Amino acid sequence: MRRLVWMPACALMMLTACEEMDGTGTTTALPGMSPAPEPVAALAAPWQNLNAVRIDPTTGCYQYRHAGPVETTLLPLRTSDGRPICTKPAEAPAI
Repeated sequence: MRRLVWMPACALMMLTACEEMDGTGTTTALPGMSPAPEPVAALAAPWQNLNAVRIDPTTGCYQYRHAGPVETTLLPLRTSDGRPICTKPAEAPAI
């Protein structure tokens, strides 16, 4: 009898601790993030977040904010065939 009383109480406590993890939680904005310009958005693959884009100062390539289930990170913005989208062409190797 005692077990039947505790089981619903424990189940209720466990359910109140649950939170839906859909990746739309509030996160602090990273500096320099803005929506992608229209020409860049036309080149970008559709599965990337085009609302939070910036240019990486070291490479000159666009990065987007990816909100994963564990962490939010910056990933290179790529075209549908996997090429990075950059503001300047890659330097050719010296011969």
